[in-house]
Amino acid sequence: MFNKKDIRRNAFMLKRGLAKCGYDWWWHSFTAYNAKTKEEKPFFIEFFVCNPASGSDEPIFGQLKVNQDKGIKPSYLMVKVGAWGKNAKQLHRFFGWNKVDISDKVPYYIKANDCFINETETHGEVTLTDKEVKEHPEYMCDSGSIKWDIKIDKDIAYNVGYGAGTIFRELQLFEMFWHVEGMKTYYSGEIYLDGEKYIIIPEKSYGYADKNWGKDFTSPWVWLSSNNLKSKKTGKKLNNSAFDIGGGCPKVGPIKLKRKLLSAFYYEGKCYEFNFSKFWTFTRTKFNSEETDKQIIWHVEQKTWFNKVVVDITCEKKDMLLINYEAPNGLKRHNRLWNGGNGKGTIKLYRHNKLIDEIYAENIGCEYGEFTK
Repeated sequence: MFNKKDIRRNAFMLKRGLAKCGYDWWWHSFTAYNAKTKEEKPFFIEFFVCNPASGSDEPIFGQLKVNQDKGIKPSYLMVKVGAWGKNAKQLHRFFGWNKVDISDKVPYYIKANDCFINETETHGEVTLTDKEVKEHPEYMCDSGSIKWDIKIDKDIAYNVGYGAGTIFRELQLFEMFWHVEGMKTYYSGEIYLDGEKYIIIPEKSYGYADKNWGKDFTSPWVWLSSNNLKSKKTGKKLNNSAFDIGGGCPKVGPIKLKRKLLSAFYYEGKCYEFNFSKFWTFTRTKFNSEETDKQIIWHVEQKTWFNKVVVDITCEKKDMLLINYEAPNGLKRHNRLWNGGNGKGTIKLYRHNKLIDEIYAENIGCEYGEFTK
């Protein structure tokens, strides 16, 4: 059973070696509805922290040439917020470490000025002018304004485990760790995009909450998730279901594991998992991601001794954005990391080669990118 909540894994992880060269982030995505037109729009909110050991009063940007020339690594809290669909955008607000209040206890919280997040709520504001963005390319973002006040209720979890998980985490052996406390999450509240009000309705928020931490990012980078699912077998909504796929080429110490994904399919209360780290399940994976002129396309096939899944997802590039991060070492190698919240597609789930259901999915959170030189 992977549906095991563990808020200890949502705690702040940048200690020992990761404090000097490491990142930790808490990601939230959901759908909201225009207060006037009722049009739906997907949003995301992320609190990203990097290299606390070298922090100071002001944020340190790894993309500034003066810092690159001196070998100075980035250090800050970045509050990343944005929206997908028409006029997709990402906004970044940075804080120096000395101006951040972050708990290293369980449950976690992060507070910087009027930006706040913990397990059950988040609020804040990020505003940037055209002039600021033009004068500061190191901000790696667009202009605009987003303000939010949101409650968070995490329902279904994906606890990936990694077998001897605690030992792996304590020794910091993986280059990139992942925990999903809210594969299905109910959000409620309000969010304002450039002054336009959007309402978040829990049962129609199709929300998701996870966290990643480590030393560097994977390449290729794959993520697919949704809990807005409908059975093609019965024609009914699957109200107690969700799926999540993540990974690419994970590294354990110096060893790079080729083309591996971690996947969980929670189908009306039953767990179907495809996890390479649980070697006894004999998980085998094939996946392809490609970029066309208008779409990003994902195809995933996974098998264990008893189960099989086939996933086909597409997302329109016009609804996506190229999401920006710099790694703790100061490099920005992901320059075409496509990120969206409007994916659509199908999932075929099998048990003993017998089709359990073919599922239609919408409001899919999705990501694909590979390192560029």
